[in-house]
Amino acid sequence: MTRTKIYFASDFHLGAPNQEESFKRELRIIAWLDSIKHDAKEIYLLGDLFDFWFEYKHVVPKGFIRFQGKIAELSDSGIKIHVFTGNHDMFIFDYLPKELGFELYRHPVTKEYNGKKFFIGHGDGLGPGDHKYKFIKRFFASKFCQWAYARIHPGFGLSFAYAWSRSSRKTNAAYDEKFHGEDKEFLVIFCKEYVKKDNSIDYFVFGHRHLPLEIKINEKATYFNLGEWIKHNTYAVFDGERFEMKRFNP
Repeated sequence: MTRTKIYFASDFHLGAPNQEESFKRELRIIAWLDSIKHDAKEIYLLGDLFDFWFEYKHVVPKGFIRFQGKIAELSDSGIKIHVFTGNHDMFIFDYLPKELGFELYRHPVTKEYNGKKFFIGHGDGLGPGDHKYKFIKRFFASKFCQWAYARIHPGFGLSFAYAWSRSSRKTNAAYDEKFHGEDKEFLVIFCKEYVKKDNSIDYFVFGHRHLPLEIKINEKATYFNLGEWIKHNTYAVFDGERFEMKRFNP
């Protein structure tokens, strides 16, 4: 069995909007993972895998066991798994990486495969504007905030967080479902500014935006947004020569 392809997906939001719908999505994601395991050399999951996640010292959220087991199975089989934290699951610490066997990233990274250079990240907080969110993200990422939240009883802490997450998605739903033009899309602006100082990137690959997008940045670079799995079921694959977006139809 020859594994040569590199797969990318993002924004599963397991746990949303309710247990029943989340479970159906979890099974769909597992079916996708099963469909690619025969030729996947590496898999990148670009954040917001969970609608909320917080690891207490001795407690982790209930649910999503089938998904976690599948990731562990793929990792044990020799497929390298890369996971980025998103704005909904930034409180992944060391439990999941150790138990499931993946490499965790909290910031964008650059990778090179077969002469092609990738800039990969979740995408939140990049580009101009959105200063309120950037401030909140810095606060949530602080050691003090994480220490203080860990002092809250899990029953209350997780219930509050799930309610906040649902509210956040409803607030942003209208924005997420519409393309606003290249001059107003924060990640497009980020890419265009980035290539001015580093023109070596071939592919910018992000999640977070919830819309499947493919936008040419210049004669060399292309920006891809992976979309999400509540409505779109989209992912991307690099076969060593070509990078393309696809949709999973189980």
